[in-house]
Amino acid sequence: MIASRTVIRPPRRIPWLALVALAYAVAQLALVVPHLGLGWDETVYLSQADPHRPAAYFSAPRSRGISLLAAPVLAITDSTTVLRIVLALLSAAALYAAYRIWRPLLGRGRTALAALLFAGLWTTLLYGPQAMPNLWVALSAVAAVGWFLRAAHPHAGRRALLGTGAMVAAATCFRFSDGGWLALPLLAACAIVPARRRPAPALAVAGGFAVGGAEWIAEAYARWGGVGARLHVSSATEGGMGAHWAGGMAWRSLNGPLLCRPCRVPLTHPELTLWWLALPVLALIACVLAWRSRRDAVILLPIACAATLSVPYLLLVDYSAPRFLLPVYALLSLPLAALAAHSARAIRPPRARALAAGLAAALLALHLSAQYEILDRDTAAARATAARYRTTAHDLRRLGLTPPCLVSGEHAPPIGYDAGCASANVGGNNRDTTAHALLRRAAREPAAALARTRSGPPHYARAWTPHRLPGTGLTAYVRKGAPPAAPPPPAHRAAR
Repeated sequence: MIASRTVIRPPRRIPWLALVALAYAVAQLALVVPHLGLGWDETVYLSQADPHRPAAYFSAPRSRGISLLAAPVLAITDSTTVLRIVLALLSAAALYAAYRIWRPLLGRGRTALAALLFAGLWTTLLYGPQAMPNLWVALSAVAAVGWFLRAAHPHAGRRALLGTGAMVAAATCFRFSDGGWLALPLLAACAIVPARRRPAPALAVAGGFAVGGAEWIAEAYARWGGVGARLHVSSATEGGMGAHWAGGMAWRSLNGPLLCRPCRVPLTHPELTLWWLALPVLALIACVLAWRSRRDAVILLPIACAATLSVPYLLLVDYSAPRFLLPVYALLSLPLAALAAHSARAIRPPRARALAAGLAAALLALHLSAQYEILDRDTAAARATAARYRTTAHDLRRLGLTPPCLVSGEHAPPIGYDAGCASANVGGNNRDTTAHALLRRAAREPAAALARTRSGPPHYARAWTPHRLPGTGLTAYVRKGAPPAAPPPPAHRAAR
């Protein structure tokens, strides 16, 4: 007789991180993509790569990474829905890839929990399918710090160094200033930590920053006369970079509005902001435990990078937006997941551990449900704003503004983008022309100046014909005697 052999296979591990990324994609596609039009900043970024619309004024603080990311989609279609779907899928894939780098450092369960903590925030869900840079800086920062830590391993090879440089370059390409704040603690670690005093990691970080910032620096010389001049203009655009405590504004605007400038809003639903107030306390506890367990680098470095990335948004600007701190939340999710795992191990009795796990799961469920409530409200607000932009653009086309045309004044960039017109401003943070130059251009093509109905026309448009735009709160002042609008395209072309 031949004895039968039973092959015992190890149980398959549940791919928790992949499931988190999949849930993140599904949540975006179900809750955000169908309901969201284009916002102000999105139209500025997209217009730089959209072959069908004039480029809006690109102010000094901005970087072109998100325009490059959206360019392949815009080259194929001008559908906002398609763009949203592509960005939602890309952001979910990037979430998986960025946190996957941390699996050898934290373990499977902690890495998946960290990804869930970050992906469950309403800001992370709302900005996943949007053409905005903050989320992409956040995921690039998570990947950069992970590769940097893995590069310290004796057998890491070139892959970790290349990953470090590539991810620092990506973060810098999406936002030049954020790339600098990310690079600082990484370079400091190369100088301070004995195990990292090697030229290769420092060169990877510095080289990544140089490659990612090359376009920004070249544009600084081409448009502003140098990096120093561009930084000076950037400061003026931001309202004057300096010693400003913006922590209170960040807290008050945590649940919206999407842009708090000027930030005089009252705090809404303070009970939903307790997690934000607990973040620094939990991060400090994680630092203490990491120091005791001698896993300080894996915990302290993401906290240090989160701290430096928060500096400009908490200490240097006098306004706030919930999206600004996305890189901070992404990095802090890693030590917080490690802290949760350490706390679970510290509970010895099985019943007590089960009770603690149930309580933690209930708190997490409450947190995620609260984030959904905020997401629903702020998505509705963003949808209403985008609808007003589209309504105004439709009214301008009805008044004869068809490309080539010019829109100036209140909300000119997003409304001009929707109308297919160029946009310009003679004042404010986005000033890009003078009244004299604007009038000369208005003599060659149809032009409209937008202003709040109660405020009256801009000084250069006092002789232009006013047209109230119902439902928008705006009045369009159209230049008298503007050239006739171009005839509409043939029916068969318009249908395409």
